[in-house]
Amino acid sequence: MRFSNRSSGLPADWLKQRAVTVRGLLRRSLAANALSSVALCVQAWLLAQMLYAASFQQRPWRSLLPSAIAFAVLAVARWGLSMASRHYGFRAGRQQVAEVRATLLAHLQQLGPAWLARESSGVWVTRLVDGAGALEAYYARYLPQMASAAVLPIVVLVAVFPADWVAATVLLLTAPLVPLFMILLGNAAERASQRRWTVLTRLGAQFNDLLQGLVTLRLFGAGERAGQLLEIGSEAYRRGTMAVLRVAFLSSLVLEFFSTVSIAVVAVLTGFRLLWGEQVFSHAMFVLLLAPEFYLPLRGLGALRHVKMDALAIARDARMLLEMPVEPQAQEVNQVSTAASASAGRTARDVEHAGRPTTLPRDRASRVARTVTLQHVSFRYPDGRAGLHDLNIEFAAGKTTAVIGPSGAGKSTLLQLVLGLQRPQHGTLLMDGVALDDDASRWWREQLAWLPQRPRLFAGTLRDNLLIASPGANQAALVRAASQAGLSAVIAGLPRGWDTPLGEHGYGLSGGEAQRVALARALLRDAPVLVLDEPMQQLDDASIAIIDEALEQIATEGRTLIQVGHRMAQAQRADRVVVLDDGRLVQQGPPATLERVDGLYAALLAADGLV
Repeated sequence: MRFSNRSSGLPADWLKQRAVTVRGLLRRSLAANALSSVALCVQAWLLAQMLYAASFQQRPWRSLLPSAIAFAVLAVARWGLSMASRHYGFRAGRQQVAEVRATLLAHLQQLGPAWLARESSGVWVTRLVDGAGALEAYYARYLPQMASAAVLPIVVLVAVFPADWVAATVLLLTAPLVPLFMILLGNAAERASQRRWTVLTRLGAQFNDLLQGLVTLRLFGAGERAGQLLEIGSEAYRRGTMAVLRVAFLSSLVLEFFSTVSIAVVAVLTGFRLLWGEQVFSHAMFVLLLAPEFYLPLRGLGALRHVKMDALAIARDARMLLEMPVEPQAQEVNQVSTAASASAGRTARDVEHAGRPTTLPRDRASRVARTVTLQHVSFRYPDGRAGLHDLNIEFAAGKTTAVIGPSGAGKSTLLQLVLGLQRPQHGTLLMDGVALDDDASRWWREQLAWLPQRPRLFAGTLRDNLLIASPGANQAALVRAASQAGLSAVIAGLPRGWDTPLGEHGYGLSGGEAQRVALARALLRDAPVLVLDEPMQQLDDASIAIIDEALEQIATEGRTLIQVGHRMAQAQRADRVVVLDDGRLVQQGPPATLERVDGLYAALLAADGLV
């Protein structure tokens, strides 16, 4: 069962809604608890009868043997039922943790890298790992205990009423005191848990940031100060945890007090009625044996109160994330895309239903160069920063187009739009006439390969890092991509060749070698459009020459290349140049033509010493 990203009501409602997916497991846990409660009452009755028969009736032990055997069998049965209840509860908890993490990760993926770049990665790591993991105790322990607290007292009351209606009335009247004081203490516990969870997320973000910047901190001699900040955060978390535990212990103390007093009242009344001859010993013993068991699940529920408070705090953050809209301007984007597709081409669904040669392809072996077009595209960031203004650009099929401009001109924003990481507020993007809308977003990304400025290499072998782009690629395809990227000599020098383990950031490779690995990965994808985001910005001349040569070879294969960068020498070799300034298109055309015109392109060439 899948849940909508949007949910109504309080965090408690969200937790109940999530419980629907594990309702079967929780019902089995409840059934095991209910059967265990019935077995407990039968055990108490057997024990009371055996004590009465042995003490007052002086019956021989052999006559009590069947009851003793039945008592032992019920004890074993209760142990098995308790194990079954815990088993189903913990299965429900583990399943919920997996489902919550998958749901949150899926929504984070929908929000996209552009949204994540504005957030603290440490916060979300803490929420996905510690936060989702903490929900296990809620579903595995708290919900089964709550069900037991509702079932066992009812079973005990049903059993006690025929034996002693006075004691049963006392139990019935005192039972509401436990949940009443739980409610009274609940507000303080909830506030303490919320503060503790907030401190934990901040501490996780702080630790992650310090870990990533450890080298910088050491070089600037700021390691000790960073450690002190981390110590302060840890101390705040300790105090928050102790505050939650204090509330939990106070709750347990209050519950224990009222439970003990209630049991004492039942014992006194039962003793006096037994003394006055109004009660038989077996019934009195039966009541006294069950009275502590009547309050036991309620006391256990109070001891787990902090588990619920933690779950509520986590659920609040989870709901906040899931209620974040994936497309802030989704309705406007869809309207613009539909209108643009009607005038300039067709939507993805139209293409699929048309049965024409340009049907959305799924087989990359049939790769053909594609034209990417921006029609009156404008974009503004959610914080109000201007991005792009009314751009009309065509990246021609099979050609190399360089996008240049000063810092802040909008080059990175343009790349995010082309990669589908952002959607324009106005205008539309088309690839061979297919508009980038919800129907075409997956197909659109399948047509793209991306080479970033700082490539991400993952923990694993060199082969694993390349196969991310095309898991089904064979060795011949890997060798061909490596050769095109100028990586063959690097592989030959690695101790284990293709199976050489790489660290998370490409340990053992230089910056230029890591960039060539990323280029080989992009080539292995064999996409018709290759997008390059200043891939040689931080490389040495030797690495730049190798990658330049690889890109020149790729350009002859008929792919559509979109290059963003500051290197004017690279722009001069492009088929076409697009010049941006302050989010606006100021020039576009062949580089030879633009350099003869007095404009920004010529000024950038002069600043680079190329004219």
